[in-house]
Amino acid sequence: MRRILYLEPVGGIAGDMFLAAGLDLGISPAELERALSGLRVPGWKLAVSRAVRHAISGTHLDVVLDAREAHPHRAYADIRRLIEEADTLPPRAKERALAVFRAIGEAEAKVHGVSIDDIHFHEVGAVDSIVDICGAAVVLELLGNPEVHAAPPPLGSGTIRVAHGAMPIPVPATLELLRDVPVRFEGVGELTTPTGAALLKVLAHIGHPPDFIVEKVGYGVGTKDFKDRPNVLRASLGRLEQARNEGLWVVEANLDDATPQLLGHLLERLLAVGALDAWVTPVVMKKSRPGHLLSALVEGGTREAIVDVVLRESTTLGVRYHRVERQALERDWVEVETPWGKVRVKRGLRQGAVLNAHPEFEDCRQVAEAAGVPVKQVMAAAVAALGPKD
Repeated sequence: MRRILYLEPVGGIAGDMFLAAGLDLGISPAELERALSGLRVPGWKLAVSRAVRHAISGTHLDVVLDAREAHPHRAYADIRRLIEEADTLPPRAKERALAVFRAIGEAEAKVHGVSIDDIHFHEVGAVDSIVDICGAAVVLELLGNPEVHAAPPPLGSGTIRVAHGAMPIPVPATLELLRDVPVRFEGVGELTTPTGAALLKVLAHIGHPPDFIVEKVGYGVGTKDFKDRPNVLRASLGRLEQARNEGLWVVEANLDDATPQLLGHLLERLLAVGALDAWVTPVVMKKSRPGHLLSALVEGGTREAIVDVVLRESTTLGVRYHRVERQALERDWVEVETPWGKVRVKRGLRQGAVLNAHPEFEDCRQVAEAAGVPVKQVMAAAVAALGPKD
């Protein structure tokens, strides 16, 4: 059963709001602190309380430092080492936290025109931000690693003072992080922080959610109190509505700049994540360019995972999908004896009658190699060994 977490940044999103929403869904603060205890950063603790914004009650969270942090500016390599050496963080949480910091580093590097190794994190390098980002990765682990979807975040407007001086809202790093995904230019003040933007970009599919059954709802309450909207992040946790996603789908994308190596890798990845079949068809595209049509036949429950692979790992800017109907033969396996050994044969049946039979190639190849005979000879013997009813 696929689990779904749908995030609605009603009043924006920040790292502490993500953690607070997770706690409001039922995660134990003690469990979260235990998973984060391996981070070798100055003393901190989570302060959890109830708060209300515009008559909406939820969980508020502060990362409280025991003492003033001595080194708020950290290089990307330093933060990466902190996360890698945290022995209490689950492996998948480490990967997610590292990916979030990598995304922030790349955005900052592009904005400032330097390499990522020359980036020194200011606000995001502080203890509370490190706890927020690693904590968000742990929250997903404790929620059972649901598939995360999010509504387009509101970015806000105005100016804000940061380590580099006065900046427009959204700050350049936030806007760079959210390139190529839907956003909303609305609201006053900083509604979406760089940390919040990075969490959405790396961990979530931003756009329309799949149809799913909501089982729990949590509200992460932010620190600010906006006049025009409640400063809350709503998180709905549930399971996929199978009835609306059942059946078969064909997922397709046109590619005019993919190498043969990339196409082969894509087919392998699509099959690995659950495609029933995947294929590449030569096509002629606009401006008479030769290209390829990448296609996959998938069950409804794996459609989103397949779409994600195509968007993340191919060169396409979009994916199409449509329902299809299929009439398939019943299938079973029988084992036959050849002069060189046993071979499995896959049969296709309809109403009990065998319409097709094909020897399993890998079985034939292994038998042929062991006996030193041609594969085609073993295959022919396997077919000949089938009885009249086969």
